[in-house]
Amino acid sequence: MGILAWILLGLIAGAIAKAILPGEQGGGWLATIILGIVGAMVGGFLGSVLFDVDLNKGFFNLSTWISAIGGSLIVLLIWGFIRSRTSRV
Repeated sequence: MGILAWILLGLIAGAIAKAILPGEQGGGWLATIILGIVGAMVGGFLGSVLFDVDLNKGFFNLSTWISAIGGSLIVLLIWGFIRSRTSRV
């Protein structure tokens, strides 16, 4: 996949992760893209290690999307935890 496909995948995966996870995460479309791209990398790494998933199979592969959305959820949970800890101080 090219860089534009990764950005598009990141945008969509980040938006889906924000829609799935309840609460106010904050951030605009740029934060959503970054969250999604980082989440896709995390999901791709975990998917390849745990389930032997290859993210380079293609943009329309279901395993690519599940890994990217799952990774985005993980990153979003970590981001929410960090933000809640810093707002209490």
